[in-house]
Amino acid sequence: MKPNALVVMDRRAYRAHFDAARLARLGRTLTLGNPEWVTELDSPAALARLQDAEVLVTSWGAPTLTEERLACAPRLRAVFHCAGTVRWLLGPPAWARGIRVSSAADANAIPVAEFTLAAVIFAGKQALFTGTTRPRHEPNLSNFRRTVGIVGFSRIGRRVVELLGCLDSPERLVADPYADPLDVAAAGATLSDLYDVLPRSEILSLHAPALPSTRHMIGAGELALLPDHATLINTARGSLVDTAALTAECRTGRISAILDVTDPEPLPADHELRHLPNVTITPHLAGSTGTEVLRLTDYALAELDRWLAGEPLLGEVTPEAYSLRA
Repeated sequence: MKPNALVVMDRRAYRAHFDAARLARLGRTLTLGNPEWVTELDSPAALARLQDAEVLVTSWGAPTLTEERLACAPRLRAVFHCAGTVRWLLGPPAWARGIRVSSAADANAIPVAEFTLAAVIFAGKQALFTGTTRPRHEPNLSNFRRTVGIVGFSRIGRRVVELLGCLDSPERLVADPYADPLDVAAAGATLSDLYDVLPRSEILSLHAPALPSTRHMIGAGELALLPDHATLINTARGSLVDTAALTAECRTGRISAILDVTDPEPLPADHELRHLPNVTITPHLAGSTGTEVLRLTDYALAELDRWLAGEPLLGEVTPEAYSLRA
């Protein structure tokens, strides 16, 4: 018997994730009832489907799986999340029930790392800053033998370190108190303390999770340690950076910033960072967009196949990983 399943996500996510071929593949693997897909879990129709569901396939726009909602899903055995973080989706009550949780964060890391590599290259050439006009042969206008600091040896941080190998002789420094020095070295970088990395980083890229302990980890003191002409890149979470401190530092023109995430997000239209010539802000688009979303679907479907076959889940989220990752 195929497990009973329910797809839970908003309309835009459902249309992005499931073309006809992928929906057919899902139907061959799971029993999809009527409705097969819902955007909420509190209406009578959704609750009736939740009662029978053994598997949930989730993504953006799914409601939080609170204890009350989980209590309405007595048969639930696994959640396959077709996106990155599950921090907003569920928590300890799911593991207390023995529910398996898989995330497509590994697949979502690919476009973020690609975006970061592009940002590093443009930062080296100062190509994204409309107000900067520098001599063609200025030493700082270069991607040759740059020193790039990576804060957080996460899925994305590791990929960024590896992708930076395409540049000519970059020095890659990693700051992460939980990283294994041998793993970092194998990827092509050197593990060091944050306060050793900061003054050496001509480009600093953030890839740490948003946790209470990492809020404003890059503040006025940390920004002051960056060398002149350094560029801060943030494709992780806006809360990692003290926005007021970054604004004050960028206002001087001493450093630049490329921000795909901000705090708050979005920044108010009249916020000073939006109007500084040495700051580029993109609208949180480093992660999967367009057809990249299908890669997340494929990852989740492959995880579902592994679960049904009794094989280890490559993207399993454990309580231990949940406490350290975004």
